[in-house]
Amino acid sequence: MIRKGKIEDINPIMNLTKACAKAMIAKGIYQWNAHYPNPSAFKNDIDRNELYVLEIDADISGTIVISTLMDEEYKPIGWLTKNDNNLYIHRLAIHPNLQGKGYAQQLMDFAENYAIDNNYSSIRLDTFSQNKRNQKFYELRGYKRLGDIYFPKQSEYPFHCYELML
Repeated sequence: MIRKGKIEDINPIMNLTKACAKAMIAKGIYQWNAHYPNPSAFKNDIDRNELYVLEIDADISGTIVISTLMDEEYKPIGWLTKNDNNLYIHRLAIHPNLQGKGYAQQLMDFAENYAIDNNYSSIRLDTFSQNKRNQKFYELRGYKRLGDIYFPKQSEYPFHCYELML
């Protein structure tokens, strides 16, 4: 079941994202760390009514943020559509014990259907340049890689920006 996130979900979400960070670090992918993601980011997502969680057997097993807010870092990218009717995906995570079972696909299907149902022009997101699995995941869904941005608190490596026109 996918539902809106609530304040009481923050601790389970942080446990989930810490498990994801640990699993990525074990594979040499230093995408998430002590700075990101953090509880204040998720609280802000909840306040903006943009956080969704995937519940499996009453446990929070995944999360996704579906936002209308364009981050400053995205402004230099040569997007395929105008900057006025887009959705942005952030903090997509599935617990490592459940990865590879189609749950990330479910969350992205949910986000894409939401975008289509609400007449958005496109969906935009970024993924870490060192995370080849994520890049393949988005590219197989039809997302086009457009350029790179940097988040110095997360990594010296760039993050690739992607867009799916709807």
